[in-house]
Amino acid sequence: MPEGHTLHRLARRHQRLFGGAPVRVSSPQGRFAAGAALVDGRVLLRAAAHGKHLFHRYGPDATVHVHLGLYGQFSEQPLPVLPAVGEVRMRMVGAGQWADLRGPTACELLTDAEVSALRSRLGPDPLRRDADPDRAFARMSRSRKPVSALLMDQAVVAGVGNVYRAELLFRHRIDPLLPGRGLDRPLWMEMWTDLVTLMRQGVRTGRIDTVRDAHLPEVTGRPPRRDRHGGEVYVYRRAGAPCLVCGTEIATRLLEARKLYWCPTCQT
Repeated sequence: MPEGHTLHRLARRHQRLFGGAPVRVSSPQGRFAAGAALVDGRVLLRAAAHGKHLFHRYGPDATVHVHLGLYGQFSEQPLPVLPAVGEVRMRMVGAGQWADLRGPTACELLTDAEVSALRSRLGPDPLRRDADPDRAFARMSRSRKPVSALLMDQAVVAGVGNVYRAELLFRHRIDPLLPGRGLDRPLWMEMWTDLVTLMRQGVRTGRIDTVRDAHLPEVTGRPPRRDRHGGEVYVYRRAGAPCLVCGTEIATRLLEARKLYWCPTCQT
């Protein structure tokens, strides 16, 4: 599932390609036909993201909400528009570009009140200026659940997925099974600051890189990572491989139906 930086990249791209001008909106597949008809031809006022949610605000009281889920994706191309291929949930056509959305978990038209209700259920997003890290810490500090599970809870921190979760815990040498209430605020603020930096970098580059300069392939002489997710990481999807810092075999286990990765030596 795309993590938060992907949605913020999409929001920026859609604002650049379609924002401030009328957009033709349709649903070749038909599943979003009613919602598309209500915003078709209106000006896209703003494209924004909160966590893993994308919002196209046409206003007043009309916002298209998209959650990509596991399989959703946008494809953007320059004009002219071509016939729809496959199950296109939503098509956007602007002055010079058009975009097709396929396979999202959600594509729906929401009122302002519904958008506010949805966002109120989400935790602070490290990529948003209005984010309050103390809101997340308040939830964590009252919980017996492992910090690794809390980081993936979108009601605690919005936008963090399996990659950022595993890498953040490694970078701060935290046992992933540490209860949330065992995390002190100074350490959480260090983690939050680091998360903001990592995710902003992800927005700029379109990939997740978490390895510090001293452990990069060109410094250590190891082969670069080969993985469809891209980016240089310490533990994510490296089960059985040696830790880049201490050489211990990276461990993995299921936690709440998601694979967790960590170094048993570095993260104690």
